[in-house]
Amino acid sequence: MADYKNRKPKAFKNAGEYGGNYSGSAGSKKGSGKQNGHSHNGKSRSGGNDFSAHDSGRRSGTGFKGRDGAYINRDETKEYGMRDRDGRFGQNVRETAEDAGQELCENMLEGRNAVKEAIKAGREIERILISNGPNDGSVREIAAQARKNGVQVQEVERIRLDRLSKTGVHQGIIAFVAAKEYCSVDDILDRAKSKGEDPFIIILDGITDPQNLGSIIRSAECAGAHGVIIPKHRAVGLTPVVAKASAGAIEYMPVAKVTNTAQTIQRLKKQGIWIFGAAMDGEPCVRTNLRGPIGIVIGSEGSGLSQIVRKSCDRIISLPVRGNVDSLNAAVSAAVIMYEAIRQRDTVTEKG
Repeated sequence: MADYKNRKPKAFKNAGEYGGNYSGSAGSKKGSGKQNGHSHNGKSRSGGNDFSAHDSGRRSGTGFKGRDGAYINRDETKEYGMRDRDGRFGQNVRETAEDAGQELCENMLEGRNAVKEAIKAGREIERILISNGPNDGSVREIAAQARKNGVQVQEVERIRLDRLSKTGVHQGIIAFVAAKEYCSVDDILDRAKSKGEDPFIIILDGITDPQNLGSIIRSAECAGAHGVIIPKHRAVGLTPVVAKASAGAIEYMPVAKVTNTAQTIQRLKKQGIWIFGAAMDGEPCVRTNLRGPIGIVIGSEGSGLSQIVRKSCDRIISLPVRGNVDSLNAAVSAAVIMYEAIRQRDTVTEKG
């Protein structure tokens, strides 16, 4: 593999220089992202009758005030849970749509012994729910061991466990296991090396919708990416819903789960990989060199890239926006940018 550590990506002189189908500017509109769109600051456009999902909840009476005084749409809490201190949707307060779905049954373990043995065997566990009431001492020991292993443990009302339980004997503890085993970041890099290709990695910064994650994994597999990296916290993992949305791509696409996305990006950069973050105010991706070893970072549905991840990126790129709606869904944005990258790579190969 060629050494790209000292390579400096250059901007194309124009969108058509390498046979592109796009033209014009990215239509960057600072501060104008939709709730489900891809924006760097998540603010809605002022003026007219255009207002955000939070304003909608306030005007229709379906929202309520959070601790910071901001209005929260109840429809969002049903799907993603409450917002955390960073303004992102978490899974540690309200029941998520995944918990209520029947598709999780096959990936749910109930009872002390089942969960204890899964931890002992090193099985990939997404998270563990335990009753916040009086519990057997062994449940606390299991929870402590799980936390030590980096597994998210959440205390909930016992009635919630009763509602989720399919056996009726959950014993105050339920675990959700991954639909597929995770790989390491090194595995993804080794996969690129074994194919004799420059690393092409998709990095997700807080995707919470399982449909979006499944769709991104499917697009990454079709585009020939070598792997997908997701954060361990405040993001959806490899659940059965994600597996279904990926249309089988989850079986072929390596997915790594990391504790700190920003640190992982720094590690990749040290290995000569250029990192490009997607945001509304970036330079047009069709005029940016996306060849060679690259990582593409896609932010969360609600707030886009976190500040620390954004600062870790080498360049910020965007997509052309010409219509009245000023942003695309995160999964759609990811797919378009991936295919712009392979268009550029294929053009070089053809000229080769």
